[in-house]
Amino acid sequence: MKFRWEIKLSIVLILLTAAVYAVKIAVIGDDGSSNTLTYIFNALGFLPLNVLFVTLIINGLLSVREKRERSEKMKMVLGAFFSEFGSTLLRTFVACDTNPNKIRGVMNVSKSWKRADFAKAAKEIDEICPVMNPDASDLIKIRDILSKNHDFLLRAVENPAFLEENRITKLMQELFHLDEELRSRGDIDALPVSDISHLAGDVNRVYCTLSAVWLSHMEYLSENYQYLLSLALRRSPFMEEDDVVVR
Repeated sequence: MKFRWEIKLSIVLILLTAAVYAVKIAVIGDDGSSNTLTYIFNALGFLPLNVLFVTLIINGLLSVREKRERSEKMKMVLGAFFSEFGSTLLRTFVACDTNPNKIRGVMNVSKSWKRADFAKAAKEIDEICPVMNPDASDLIKIRDILSKNHDFLLRAVENPAFLEENRITKLMQELFHLDEELRSRGDIDALPVSDISHLAGDVNRVYCTLSAVWLSHMEYLSENYQYLLSLALRRSPFMEEDDVVVR
């Protein structure tokens, strides 16, 4: 088992403190008298503990701040992802859904939603895992969207903060796999039913994950940026038609 550096540092500094006080007792004893030598030993003995407390507290605060900043950067990139083509891709998936009204009912997010509403919707999405039945023309549309935005995906994954969340990492892996599968085919119209069915499985995998990530992003906007949420909901890919005009 590997010890974290904080534990190793704590052990070393505590042993240093014990060693200093052991030397103090061996040299001048511990009769309670106070003099310059006693003061020096006491100061030296407490110094490692002082370093320990300051190091751990400051490191903890800096770690929390750094984690918060990385999270904000990740959410910014995720917002750009949906603005660039994520929402368009998701809308294409919904259009091919075998029962689009079902997922539209679950993902009918509003500005009044609370954490409990998002939690309920997230659970329902995981349970129903929407299914779509794309034909060759749908697969061509999906391939064109991914191909057009391939460079954006590459730039997104170059940002380490963007891949710190497991679900987003999973989404990126599924998107790249789907992109590679579709680009590897020549004439999709000429593909046999068996291969169309295989590609549909890859598409549905992305559909499930992308829907869950979109819902999570809406919850983040709801808690932090209501004005961004307003526009995102007016452009929701789960609406039959988006309408950005405030009415």
